[in-house]
Amino acid sequence: MLISYTAKEKDILARIMRAEALNEGDLGMLMVGDVVLNRAIVGCYTFKNVNTIYDVVYQPNQFVGVNSSLFQATPTTLEKNLADRVLRGEYYYPATNALWFYAPAKNQDCQLNWYSQPLAGKYQNHCFYKPEAGSCAEIYDK
Repeated sequence: MLISYTAKEKDILARIMRAEALNEGDLGMLMVGDVVLNRAIVGCYTFKNVNTIYDVVYQPNQFVGVNSSLFQATPTTLEKNLADRVLRGEYYYPATNALWFYAPAKNQDCQLNWYSQPLAGKYQNHCFYKPEAGSCAEIYDK
């Protein structure tokens, strides 16, 4: 286990994974979960004071999915199982060390840098970004 969490936080994780990446299948949802956990683990950038899943998901202006009906609804058994996998420490490239992701406009490529952070890679319609080497050591030591 990478972090401590409550049953409510596991539920929140499953819901944000669904709200942000349902159309990208299980793997897309797992990658969103990886980013959420990474943010709870690190003590850098704007994530210095967010140490729980709850804090990460509800940090202002971070996840548009919190305003979605997909987030408000109860997660399915499948989504809870995906959250369990993330909480057990399963990581998937390019989200392995990522702290950020976004979906570019249709027919647009990922920016090479986003908020001054390098592109880690793309999965379907999400671009993932990791911190510069030498910063956020916790993300590379997990």
